[in-house]
Amino acid sequence: VCHALHSHHRPIYHSRHLECPPMGLETMKIDDFQLHASTTKRYGLGAHRGRLNIQAGLYEDDLYDGAWCAGRDDPLQWFEVDARRLTKFTGVITQGRSSLWSSDWVTSYKVMVSNDSHTWVTIRNGSEDVIFRGNQEKEIPVRNILPTPMVARYIRVSPQSWFSSGNICMRVEILGCPLPDPNNYYRRRNEVITTDKLDFKHHSYKDMRQLMKVVNEMCPNITRIYNIGKSYNGLKLYAIEISDNPGEHEAGEPEFRYTAGSHGNEVLGRELLLLLMQFMCMEYLSGNPRIRHLVEETRIHLLPSVNPDGYEKAFEGSELSGWSLGRWSSNGIDIHHNFPDLNTILWEAEAKKWTPRKTSNHHIPIPEWYLSNNASVAVETRALITWMEKIPFVLGGNLQGGELVVTFPYDKTRTQGVTRESTPTPDDHVFRWLAFSYSSTHRRMTDASQRVCHTENFAKEDGTINGASWHTAAGSMNDFSYLHTNCFELSMYVGCDKFPHESELPEEWENNRESLLVFMEQVHRGIKGVVRDAQGRGIPNATISVEGINHDIRTAADGDYWRLLNPGEYRVTARAQGYGLTSKKCEVGYEMGTSTCDFTIGRTNLSRIKEIMERFNKQPIRLPHSNKQLQAPRSRERRQGTSMFAQMGIIQLLNYSITTSSTITRSNTTISNINTKRQK
Repeated sequence: VCHALHSHHRPIYHSRHLECPPMGLETMKIDDFQLHASTTKRYGLGAHRGRLNIQAGLYEDDLYDGAWCAGRDDPLQWFEVDARRLTKFTGVITQGRSSLWSSDWVTSYKVMVSNDSHTWVTIRNGSEDVIFRGNQEKEIPVRNILPTPMVARYIRVSPQSWFSSGNICMRVEILGCPLPDPNNYYRRRNEVITTDKLDFKHHSYKDMRQLMKVVNEMCPNITRIYNIGKSYNGLKLYAIEISDNPGEHEAGEPEFRYTAGSHGNEVLGRELLLLLMQFMCMEYLSGNPRIRHLVEETRIHLLPSVNPDGYEKAFEGSELSGWSLGRWSSNGIDIHHNFPDLNTILWEAEAKKWTPRKTSNHHIPIPEWYLSNNASVAVETRALITWMEKIPFVLGGNLQGGELVVTFPYDKTRTQGVTRESTPTPDDHVFRWLAFSYSSTHRRMTDASQRVCHTENFAKEDGTINGASWHTAAGSMNDFSYLHTNCFELSMYVGCDKFPHESELPEEWENNRESLLVFMEQVHRGIKGVVRDAQGRGIPNATISVEGINHDIRTAADGDYWRLLNPGEYRVTARAQGYGLTSKKCEVGYEMGTSTCDFTIGRTNLSRIKEIMERFNKQPIRLPHSNKQLQAPRSRERRQGTSMFAQMGIIQLLNYSITTSSTITRSNTTISNINTKRQK
């Protein structure tokens, strides 16, 4: 099995030397205290900001700017990294400054190394100092490999020329392999070694498909591979289902989903889901009780690559992809924010006091314009919507990259023109718990000493944030899922580095493994049950309302439902078209496991009347006497049926129905007798 998993290895880097991985400026493994510079323009442009792909805030200030910038523009400036132990340095990657307003980058530089930070050796090629070619613009990273690997503790990058209309500004990553040194005081803090025997590498589309096939062959009884559609370039969007009865929805068993890669260059989520499917298969086979319980009580769906076209672009460049290459679909659409804006529809209806009579507070229909062929909707988005409508998902998480935080709906601000404000859903307390269940079990997300990825310190908010409080985004997958389906959807931003080197994958797996499992288990928190009619048949599309929470859900095809709720006592009401309503108190405990809360609802008298009428060729309840006289002669049978209901108003017909039968079954018997007499 291990041989099968590892047989498709493809290195990210290619050169005449065996290159070392990035040391971790981008991933924050290198502390701020390890970064130094000759001079600094100001604090927000200090050496601690000279990290590859670091992003500046929209409004640049003294704290969070997008590069290290020297205080003077001359060839004596330098940017230094202290590896804190002897390291084999093999290369340097550079970028210009992240800025909407400035154009700053270094066009050439020298590299120097030292063991004591006093005596420096410049990298030479023969008798001459090597002048490395730098950047031609500010975003695309440029990698230079050293002619010969150099062993030292310190490394400096010394700019020699820069963009003529700008200043000396750099974002940097160093390629280096730490040498074994067990006695070194500055060993990597929190160094993690995983014991899981998994396939830790980046998977191309072909590799991903092969790995899913291997997992399916290892665990054929609990897995099923299927696809939900195709990408713009025709690549299938593969998902794997993990369940004790793959291929079918079991009444009473909740459906869960993880998706990743809607932004094709945010690749860590994709690899985490591929690792998760391997892990669950292997642990299930080994008899792990926690995994067995999850598989037997939940139907789990993992969709690792929503945007395979974008991934293939990013995969070609790997570390050199830049911040946005591969983010969008092949026709330039941001898939995660490509869903219809149902928030505005709901909020306008609420302002007009149309809810809940004219406009429902849930399952809001997709607008007609969005469904037209001319709408700017990605084929991947349409495939996702069909999938979300087909399966009664209860809980979902989409894995993103470039930050360390969990976001929850709403993602769009309620106030027009406001870029960020808290915009909670009626289920805000549930969403906050769900977000915290992931962030609090992540190894780094709530660590107060964790340095911010870019401009926001999410650790002070327990590693979670309301999406609209961060930045407004209309048409997000999270908001659409909540307003159009029963599914509560959140976004997990699982790492500062969108495209970590594969040497980082074992540690990232350890960072996220427990969180991935704990969040899945939350699908069993709240209440569940079945809504049945008097004959014990499940009623689909029945509405489940919780008193005090202005957001309802609906039952699935078998009449079963799941309602995520925090511990407490709730007044719950079930109703359905053509049926009455019934309410009861349902209690949610603190222990893990859903509380069962079933309902039986009876048919309304009006619906019984309509059923009787349909048996008589759908005649109207009242047939005006004048109309009856004007009608053309009919067959004797039709005239008898018509005259019977023409002489009955709705009250008489209701009394007739009730006195003839106490149940619809007896009504049906009476109707059958009438039909027999008519035939005679």
